[in-house]
Amino acid sequence: MQRKKPWWQNAGLRIGIALVMLVLLGGAATGVVITQKAPQQPIEFPHNFHVGTGIPCAYCHSGAETGPVAGLPSIETCWGCHQQLRTNTPRLAKLAEYGSTNTPIPWVPVFIQPDFVHFNHRPHVAAGLECKTCHGDTAGQTVAEPIPGQNMGWCLDCHYKMAPENFTRLSDCATCHY
Repeated sequence: MQRKKPWWQNAGLRIGIALVMLVLLGGAATGVVITQKAPQQPIEFPHNFHVGTGIPCAYCHSGAETGPVAGLPSIETCWGCHQQLRTNTPRLAKLAEYGSTNTPIPWVPVFIQPDFVHFNHRPHVAAGLECKTCHGDTAGQTVAEPIPGQNMGWCLDCHYKMAPENFTRLSDCATCHY
């Protein structure tokens, strides 16, 4: 008589359990991405007003043209324009507090990549991509909002539309993961 294997040695059952776990973990990860909300900022920054009036993104996020990180506006950048304005609104009064003491504004980044992803703004800007391609229409946002579903597949979809020789180079894992 042949002895029956214990349930944990059944390959089909182990594969089934692994698939269920992957679906559950994938669903949890998707839920986190879909439910991302804009973080609370020290000052509510009205992108719709600034971008909507024609101020280029790179004026406040100057690192996008010169390096890997776009950067967040310094107090010098904000206060350089706003020190000539009245401070009779709560936002501007708060900015005046930071400006008068030359205290850095503790902005909270909205678009954060995991530590294992090394995204570089410079080649994307040099290639002529507009900021709204990845960051959405900030001219229509009062505060910057994360884009749901921004993941590796989302990036590769854009890279896939390139010429084949560029896609081969830009789909190499080491381009973004090193």
